[in-house]
Amino acid sequence: MSGFKITQLYGGTVGNVKLIEGRAVLKTQRKWERNFDPSSWRREYDFYMSDFGKLFTDSFRWAECYHAEMNDEGDEYQLWLEYINGVTGSELTGEMYERAAYEMGRFQGRLYAENPAQLQSLTNLSDTGFLKKNYLHYRGWKEMYDYIRHDDCEIPGHLCRMLIGIDEDSDNIFSRIEKLPVVLCHRDFWVTNIFCTEQGIRLIDWDTSGRGYFGEDIACLLADEADVENMTEHYRKCVPAYYKGFSEYADISHIKDNCIYELILIMFGYRLAEWYKYAETPEEKELQLRTLQKIYEIKSS
Repeated sequence: MSGFKITQLYGGTVGNVKLIEGRAVLKTQRKWERNFDPSSWRREYDFYMSDFGKLFTDSFRWAECYHAEMNDEGDEYQLWLEYINGVTGSELTGEMYERAAYEMGRFQGRLYAENPAQLQSLTNLSDTGFLKKNYLHYRGWKEMYDYIRHDDCEIPGHLCRMLIGIDEDSDNIFSRIEKLPVVLCHRDFWVTNIFCTEQGIRLIDWDTSGRGYFGEDIACLLADEADVENMTEHYRKCVPAYYKGFSEYADISHIKDNCIYELILIMFGYRLAEWYKYAETPEEKELQLRTLQKIYEIKSS
């Protein structure tokens, strides 16, 4: 644990007391309400107060929590967390992407196969319906729904047709997704929450976690503020790495249709169109178009 010295203190009467010398991260979270997941604001606190941390391994774990407090009103908490010294964000290499996908697969596969008591006891989890509700919420936003269908839309026609095609086939797509294994998803598995260290992968911000479908987190890894130039290569390597990790604990040889391409569009299609429409600079607009184009190319590859 970089930058820390922890000394056990004795003689007190208030419980387990430790002296922490060094760097820590103090996270303060006030109550707010996320669409379709109103209790997410306090989920990370609930996780840290449970035995969930026992499910991790040295190669894949969250930031250690040294102290957690909820205020008397029950609408704000504070976490004193381990400072993680590792590679993150845009500095992640292709090998690190692949490693993160593999470790997420191992973690989900083990929990799926074993269904441990620590997982069963968690009460504050988002549910599998979150994915569909969030997609339908975006699709129901008339401004964006009409925009990609309008003759004056500046997004190239083939990309609009890609997005519209998902809408038109959404019932079939969700029927396929809902046949996939239900796993514990992080649901915010993108580069700024992933730290690659010499010891393994460290993953922060667990407030959106819940029961979701096989592949949701890999779709997030590939498409959420994507490494656009390497997106196709990441897809080609990360999907098999995820399968490999998961299959170490559970037989998934029957899964021929992982729906990860469709999950990318379900989760990010309308969002990318929104970011394009409301971008404030030509460079931002170009980035969203290049991302959509890469997703289009993934399908053909």
